[in-house]
Amino acid sequence: MLSVDMENKENGSVGVKNSMENGRPPDPADWAVIDVVNYFRTAGFEEQASAFQEQEIDGKSLLLMTRNDVLTGLQLKLGPALKIYEYHVKPLQTKHLKNNSS
Repeated sequence: MLSVDMENKENGSVGVKNSMENGRPPDPADWAVIDVVNYFRTAGFEEQASAFQEQEIDGKSLLLMTRNDVLTGLQLKLGPALKIYEYHVKPLQTKHLKNNSS
């Protein structure tokens, strides 16, 4: 059974936070910035995760990112940036679109 906690966001909106095994809501669109950061830390990108924090990339922003955004906007080294986009951002976007299309 999932427990649901309400939290006040910095921008004044109220978000729903599901207590999950991995600590993140299942839909990346519902991730806060810290969820995105923790996702990339867990995936082995400890150093690069801080760029998502600095740029305030939450789940909705992550799902809107283009390849160019990841390669140049986050000011990451090219190798890790390519892996982050191809093996993480792009699959999360694809999965989100697939789960939310009728």
